[in-house]
Amino acid sequence: MLCALLREEIIKDVSKTGGHLASSLGAVELTVALHRVYDTSRDRIVFDVGHQCYAHKILTGRRERFDTLRQLGGISGFPKPCEAPDDACISGHASASISCALGMARARTLQGEDYDVCAVIGDGALTGGLAYEGLTNCGESGEPIVIVINDNAMSIGENVGGLARLLSHLRVRPGYIALKTAYHRSIGRYEHVYRFLHRIKERLKDLVMPDNMFEDMGFYYLGPIDGHDIRTVTRTIRYARDLRCPAIVHILTVKGKGYPPAEKDPALYHGVGPFDPETGVKAGQKEDFSHSFGAALCACAESDVRVCAITAAMMDGTGLGSFALRWPKRFFDVGIAEGHAVTMAAGMAKQGLRPVVAVYSSFLQRGFDQLLHDVALDGLPVVFAVDRAGIVGADGETHQGAFDVGYLCQVPGMALWAPSSYAEMKTMLTLALAGDGPAALRYPRGAQGAFREDTSASDAWVLRAGTDCTIVSYGILINEALKACETLSAAGIDAELVKLNRLDAPDFSLIAASAAKTGRLLVAEDTAAAGCVGTRILAELEKRGVGLKNARLVNLGSGIVPHGSVPDLLHMLKLDAQGLATAGEELCR
Repeated sequence: MLCALLREEIIKDVSKTGGHLASSLGAVELTVALHRVYDTSRDRIVFDVGHQCYAHKILTGRRERFDTLRQLGGISGFPKPCEAPDDACISGHASASISCALGMARARTLQGEDYDVCAVIGDGALTGGLAYEGLTNCGESGEPIVIVINDNAMSIGENVGGLARLLSHLRVRPGYIALKTAYHRSIGRYEHVYRFLHRIKERLKDLVMPDNMFEDMGFYYLGPIDGHDIRTVTRTIRYARDLRCPAIVHILTVKGKGYPPAEKDPALYHGVGPFDPETGVKAGQKEDFSHSFGAALCACAESDVRVCAITAAMMDGTGLGSFALRWPKRFFDVGIAEGHAVTMAAGMAKQGLRPVVAVYSSFLQRGFDQLLHDVALDGLPVVFAVDRAGIVGADGETHQGAFDVGYLCQVPGMALWAPSSYAEMKTMLTLALAGDGPAALRYPRGAQGAFREDTSASDAWVLRAGTDCTIVSYGILINEALKACETLSAAGIDAELVKLNRLDAPDFSLIAASAAKTGRLLVAEDTAAAGCVGTRILAELEKRGVGLKNARLVNLGSGIVPHGSVPDLLHMLKLDAQGLATAGEELCR
């Protein structure tokens, strides 16, 4: 009954707010079992990725606010300790839970404290290399810790790689847990007998279930078990906890459990917008930058057989579905392994291919070392399609694309383009593929605005001439800047708008000429203040001796932007048309 009520609550509220539906529905029984075994005000449960935590939030005092999920000022869609002490840590990126949980377990031991630690990780997150680093160290640590593998045979899309095959191999042996549990209870308390029979037990294990890498890594393995049998899940997790050693509980769940549309198409319902809970959501390709990129890449691949596409478990999210269907041998989904994707692309480029890595901005952060060492040092022509750049919205701090401008402009030889329209996306991708070094295109989640031209023939462009102040911006913020210029014009202020197309090396001469003419400069960017283009512009103007009466940089500040709708966040950050117009008026006083 409790599980049914939890699913009802999740479906009802997510249908209004949008969110990660299928993953949370699949983890309801698991979450209830975890709360029966652990005291989350004291014990530490680390959810990986965190989008399976909705039932946990409801069970830990946030039911009354659950209808504010992912809204500005409401509760987050991911674990967030400032909301409740029951959230062990912020978790929005995959594969980190085991390392974090082991750190907590080590802290417990060093400080002589008494609490339990559990990591909950999906089989999709186990395609990431960080998970294996954690497993290796955790297994040999001897620390009492439980790792629950929530195996639904999916991450966001279908899982790929050897681990998916391994878990498929394990799940066909459901009787193994009964044999292992009975053995431990009857023999484990007699130390000498246990030692004598240990080798026999190991031989028996190899006969019943050979090649269990988890036990080879030092874990006591339990499973696989039915993840929707709440009594079995509770009993098994409690037993694993009481072993007081590194233990793995492998459960099998159905993503989207309890809601037929989500069970039928869990990928569609992984991250979903508001929908009618009675009829569900109808799949359909929407017009946005991601699918515009996918179409543009297909056009490039048609004329150049060297063009290949790489993604990290984000085929549909990055708009590569059509490419994968048309050129399956030139499409590579590496799983949740961004660093590997970048280095593999470097190897492909070194041997004459033209790889394009499509990845979300906040996920590309994980491949920064590979960007520098494997791509940039050799000047390789790898193109990065940086999706979800700037303000993402409801996914919040862990997903806002706030840092790509700063870190990409540090990469030697990197050309960074910022399309403001679908037409520019196509042209800039063609230019990037034609280059002889690394290049990136940063673009937002969502659709183009009123600006639909193609000004990519130059690195910067004057969209609107003026005499009173200069506004510099790029990407889809151009739409807000254009509206701000109209507002300023109505107030008697003649603003000049300069649009940047290249961010790594903006046309400083054009900007300097405009700023010298107006004497006032406003730079609007949807990126963090550290490493923003505006800072470089001010430094260059000072170097050139351009005197300014007034200047202002409007951006994402520290880059830690909360969850909320994109319009609400733009307004809060004063990056919408109203905020930019107000800043322009203040410049001209």
